[in-house]
Order: sequence, then C-alpha cells, then structure tokens
Amino acid sequence: MNRTESILADVQSLPDDRRIPLQKVGIKNIRYPITVLDKANGTQQTVASINMYVYLPHQFKGTHMSRFVEILNRYSKQINVRTFAEILAEMKRRLDSREAHLEVDFPYFIEKMAPVTRTPGLMEYGCGLHGTMTERLDMVLVARVPITTLCPCSKEISDYGAHNQRGEVRVRVRFDRFLWLEDVISVVEDASSSKVFSVLKRPDEKYVTEKAYERPMFVEDVVRGVCQRLKELPEVTWFEVEAENFESIHNHSAYAWTRWTRNRGH
Repeated sequence: MNRTESILADVQSLPDDRRIPLQKVGIKNIRYPITVLDKANGTQQTVASINMYVYLPHQFKGTHMSRFVEILNRYSKQINVRTFAEILAEMKRRLDSREAHLEVDFPYFIEKMAPVTRTPGLMEYGCGLHGTMTERLDMVLVARVPITTLCPCSKEISDYGAHNQRGEVRVRVRFDRFLWLEDVISVVEDASSSKVFSVLKRPDEKYVTEKAYERPMFVEDVVRGVCQRLKELPEVTWFEVEAENFESIHNHSAYAWTRWTRNRGH
C-alpha cells in the first residue's frame, strides 16, 4: 500500500449494524480474454464472461471489488481446470472470506468435418467452468450443445416425411479426474438424431437428413441417451442433463431434464 492509499478511507471495511450476511458479493459479467485447454491443439484463445463472488459476513459494509480484477489479471493466461482451486483459494485469502465462487463461461470452437465431403468448419459451443470453494473445492463443467432431432410420432403417422427441429442439450458435470470438453460434447452429439455442422455441401445435407430420419428421437430419448453415455465415463461423479427442442410445427419447446450421482459403493 502506498502513502496515498494509506490515508484514504477504507469504506468497505467499515462496520454494518444490520446483522445481515450476504451469500455472494463481487463482480459479474466481466469480459476477459483467456486461454483454455484444447484436446486437439493444446490450447485455444477465447473471450470469457466471468463472475467472481465471495461470502460477506454481516459485520462488514462491503468487499474490495478491485481485488477480484487483480486476481483475474494474474491468472488470465492460465484459467482452466488445473488452476481453478488455486484461483479460488487466492480469492478467499485476498478477500478474507470463508467462501469463494468463480464462474467462467466462454465460446469454445471445435473444427468439424462435413460427413461426406469432409469440408472443414468451426462449430461453436457454449462452455464453462463453475467452481465454489469452502473447506473443499466443488467444480462443475458446463456445456451447451446444439443438436438435430426428428420426431418419432411424426415419422410413424405420416405417409412421407417427418418434422424435425434443432435443439440444445445443456450438461453440468462433476468429475474426480481431468475431463475434456470435447469428450462431453461428443457424448451429447452421439445421443441425437444428427449432429449439427457449420458447413454442409449437398451430399452432406442429404446424409444428415437421411441419418436423422433413420434415428428418430423424442426429447426424452435424447436425455436418456446422454445419461447412459455419461455414466460410462469413469471420471464423471455427478451430472445434470436438460434438453430443449425448438419445435418446428408447434409454438412451444419440448423439454426434459434429469440428474444423476454415482454411487461409489457399487
């Protein structure tokens, strides 16, 4: 602390007599360039939306918001699964709190080849890491994956054709060993009627249309399929899966959700 800082009032540390603790105080929606781990290329540069919070005891008026940004600046080049615990521990220490929360959400890009012509294109997925540290670390991997589904009922009752739609599967996963984003995304895509691609030529479009027709799925089927596949990943200890189909012939979405916890005793 320099001389100027030493003579300025520290208003945040003043007492508050209302005796109301606050569960989360901090900064929200700060946009920041980060480097994340990439299974194919080692690392990937992206821009994250970051939330940083700590618990505030009832006796303090406020927290020191600038310290959140100072911590972020220090770790900007190395925010990933392997450094989350270190970042949260520093948040607790620097802000003198019993509990810290860090939410990092970012677009993640994977190069996908079109299924027939092998034309390359970049697919964007909404991903994130959310962590809380009290006495121990609790960390959740987040992925939002676009999919295509084709309605089994429509296929069954129609003389020709069937309605399909784009949907989104949102997955939250806890794990006890390192887990690649790509592996979670692959699990979701394999449970759909068809993957979504950024570039499709006519032979590719024919392929994905016919593949979806051969793999009709309700939104319930998608969630159950993702659930089955995630259970097969030994590093996964808990997950939530929700799927939403943006219906093409209805003015509403179809929705399903489930949660699962691994019982290590069996």
